[in-house]
Amino acid sequence: MSAAELDPGPDTIRVLIGDDHRIVREGLKQVLADAPDVTVVAEAPSGPEVLARVAALCAPGGAGLGLVLLDIAMPGLDGLDVLQTLKHEHPQLPVLMLSTYPEKQYAVRCIRLGASGYLNKSADPDDMLAAVRKAAGGGIYLTEATAQALASAIGQASAKAGLEALSHREHQVYRLLTQGRTVSEIGAQLGLAPNTVSTYRARILEKTGATNDVELALYAERHARSPVAGPQPA
Repeated sequence: MSAAELDPGPDTIRVLIGDDHRIVREGLKQVLADAPDVTVVAEAPSGPEVLARVAALCAPGGAGLGLVLLDIAMPGLDGLDVLQTLKHEHPQLPVLMLSTYPEKQYAVRCIRLGASGYLNKSADPDDMLAAVRKAAGGGIYLTEATAQALASAIGQASAKAGLEALSHREHQVYRLLTQGRTVSEIGAQLGLAPNTVSTYRARILEKTGATNDVELALYAERHARSPVAGPQPA
């Protein structure tokens, strides 16, 4: 969909949807179409395309943009990296994260990176619209599960241990290691030298208390059942 094809009113929330699955984008557009104050002006199936379309819409003379709905698992560029770039280049632009992952795994991380909320893709349409309106209005939309994850993270903040101690880049490497990726494969995906990935791996093992990749995988399985805190600055 092209922004040029649309002519929403001045009070309409102009939304860009970033998701690599067309069926998901179509479903989101259908939900948002029921709201007279919300208009989807653009969509993008990859991380780099999200950044390019946001840049065009927000440039001087551009059509303008009020909110980005962004999937975490984006091809070409991780959704969390896209979020960080958007908050650096367009700090006033609200970004609402979408995912199939439960709140306890990524919600805190997203909020700490600057997201205006975190929603599971199975969320009720009314909740989706409420989140869009609150985020576009400058607020932060918290589901009960996200609020519980944040409370747990705050309670654990003084420990500075385990997953909470991982930087954003370390968490990316951690996630790929626990998926069975090799150091070379991780380096190729993240654009890092193998030696750099090995350094991150060593830091991850130290912070989690694991001694090898098998123990790290078991650690990840255990912590998938409990709230995970967000990253510290890299």
